[in-house]
Amino acid sequence: MNTSLEQLKGHLIVSCQALPHEPLHSSFIMGRMALAAKEGGAYGIRANTKEDIAEIQNNVDLPIIGIVKRDYNDSNVYITPTMKEIDELMEVNPEIIAIDATISLRPNNITLDEFYHQIREKYPNQKLMADCSTVEEALHADQLGFDFIGTTLVGYTEQSKNDKIDANDFEIIRTILEQVSHPVIAEGNINTPEKAKRVIQLGCFSVVVGSIITRPQLITKSFTKALETL
Repeated sequence: MNTSLEQLKGHLIVSCQALPHEPLHSSFIMGRMALAAKEGGAYGIRANTKEDIAEIQNNVDLPIIGIVKRDYNDSNVYITPTMKEIDELMEVNPEIIAIDATISLRPNNITLDEFYHQIREKYPNQKLMADCSTVEEALHADQLGFDFIGTTLVGYTEQSKNDKIDANDFEIIRTILEQVSHPVIAEGNINTPEKAKRVIQLGCFSVVVGSIITRPQLITKSFTKALETL
């Protein structure tokens, strides 16, 4: 593992993303958000689109997990679903590229295995992160050879809709850690400093935190909902 990625071990990665319908959607804003994250002590950034990543690279020298979120009519997969998105990301060379590693078929009925081998054939040295939603998907991604195993999609897929990443003291994460050989990056519903600390204590390589840091509309909603109960 190269030096820049080794520095992520035991530390925080901040997800700086805003989709087109969100108030902060702007590459400029995401660049400044990444700078604020660095000033707060983040060791890495997760970001969406080559445009945002390029702007973030202009503001910080932290390793980046790059993705492209894009919807296709013939697939539920939206996190870096095809080679088109991989090629776009390679224009800005993020240290890691994350892709949906669930059992769902990619556009044009491409399986995860087929997609993984396409990427490896074209970009053999690129580090890849598997965004998984179940223990079984994590184990399969580990066997395929993904460099990092992520829990990003737990609770967000049909096969995991009844699961919560933080249930029973992060039982899903503990099970994955016991059975995979590649580093695990915890991500998804880790919305307190205590949860972030706990997953590192359990043995995760790093932890990604997003909405609770970088989506002010959701942070605001948590306060307003609390006041509605008065």
